[in-house]
Amino acid sequence: MMRNDMESILFTEEQLREKVAELGAAITRDYKDKNPLIVSVLKGSYIFMADLTRQIDTPCNIDFMVVSSYGNGTKTTGEVQIIKDLATSIDGRDVIIVEDILDSGVTLSYLMKVLKARGANSIALCTLLSKPERHKVHVDIDYLGFEIPDAFVVGYGLDYAEKYRNLPYIGILKPSVYGE
Repeated sequence: MMRNDMESILFTEEQLREKVAELGAAITRDYKDKNPLIVSVLKGSYIFMADLTRQIDTPCNIDFMVVSSYGNGTKTTGEVQIIKDLATSIDGRDVIIVEDILDSGVTLSYLMKVLKARGANSIALCTLLSKPERHKVHVDIDYLGFEIPDAFVVGYGLDYAEKYRNLPYIGILKPSVYGE
């Protein structure tokens, strides 16, 4: 039923599984003996983060934030809000932010500055997807899954109006579904 709303499948379950394993291996290598704090930016990254942390073979802690600059729309408002903050102190910690998609960069740039100001030893970004055409602010990506075209994607945690998160693949949503 939801498959009918897709223009096409961008990444299959298998492609996602392989990429997540590759990213987990890279983080394991780079953070051996460091016990990083993995911070999931909810809601979109929850599936990616769960799969990713199972692929990291070194001790790590996890925490969650809800940060938004989109509201219920498909384009950033430019105003970033922290809706749910971390429960863990990051002072002196190596932090890895796990995000579903780097779109404009506005939200992640803001978030990285806030966390650095809180005394993090280091901050790295692991994003499953990046849309280079949409970047308004430069953000360094330490671990990147895939670069994608400027299309509205859903699935594997990504949503439109809180729907489609539960799809096991990432698809391009038909513009007729979101009114463009």
